[in-house]
Amino acid sequence: MPQPIDTEQLKRAAAAVSLSKGLITQAIEQSAADQLQCEEALKQASTEIAQAQTLVSQVQSSLQASQQS
Repeated sequence: MPQPIDTEQLKRAAAAVSLSKGLITQAIEQSAADQLQCEEALKQASTEIAQAQTLVSQVQSSLQASQQS
């Protein structure tokens, strides 16, 4: 029997992507005024995107494993 999709992980991934979008927008707005703040926002966005990728990969791996069972 297929394993249900872990919607909590997907919701966390969606939240991380949403946060990343806000951080990238902040970086764009700060780019002319404060280079350091812009760089920090981009670093944080990168971290959030990596977390989202990890969460999605975990769900995808789980689905693939359940399909092979």
